[in-house]
Amino acid sequence: MGGPLGLSRLSYSPMMEAGSLPRRRLFGYHNNMSNMRSSERGSMLILVPLVLAVVMLVAAVVFGGWAYGKMQDYKNNVDAKVSVAVDAAKQQEAAAKDAEFAQLEKQPLKSYTGPAAYGSVSIKYPKTWSAYVSDSDSSTPYVDGYFYPNVVPDIQSPSSAFALRVQVVQQSYSNVLTGLAGFVQQKQATVTPYAAPKVPSVIGVRVDGKLGSQKSGSMVVLPLRNMTLEIWTEAPSFQNDFDKNILPNFTFAP
Repeated sequence: MGGPLGLSRLSYSPMMEAGSLPRRRLFGYHNNMSNMRSSERGSMLILVPLVLAVVMLVAAVVFGGWAYGKMQDYKNNVDAKVSVAVDAAKQQEAAAKDAEFAQLEKQPLKSYTGPAAYGSVSIKYPKTWSAYVSDSDSSTPYVDGYFYPNVVPDIQSPSSAFALRVQVVQQSYSNVLTGLAGFVQQKQATVTPYAAPKVPSVIGVRVDGKLGSQKSGSMVVLPLRNMTLEIWTEAPSFQNDFDKNILPNFTFAP
């Protein structure tokens, strides 16, 4: 009995040792792989914040350089920039004062009043302007006025653009409007109803745009008995005077 038992133990022990060795090696391999994965995850967790930190650092350095450059530019040129700003402010102030003085210099307004036979047309205009008016019995038109700052230019020259023109013409109101209709139809001028502030009972029209072959501006056309009253400006530079000084103040006897 001792023999077989001894053989049995001798034959069992090598098999157990042979079976247990690969299991221990396989267990060790899995442990190594787990450790490697853990190490990679740990490296990634460290690497990502590091990259972000580097990016933020670079951005901070770039921004700091830009801000420093702007600061140096302001520091080096502040006197010149302040001087330019001061000069610009002085120029604007001087221009505003000049414009205000120019308007005040026009006051008080001068006046022209035409013959009673032709409606007693009364025009108030800046005192810095000069006037040339023909209104005799033999005049055609009945009243023909030219107004311009300082000296009235050549009234015969087609290139002269007057600050103000005034006419009382022999034509009827409807005929005058017919003469302007072509510019309106070609969309070179617009027409709107108009009544003089000081003679609101008479309704005429205001024409803005092209007024003739070589002239553009604004014109008021009003019926005056069996005649027609025309008041207009021929240059954009006098539009403000036309709207604020001439139109609010002129009168006539219907």
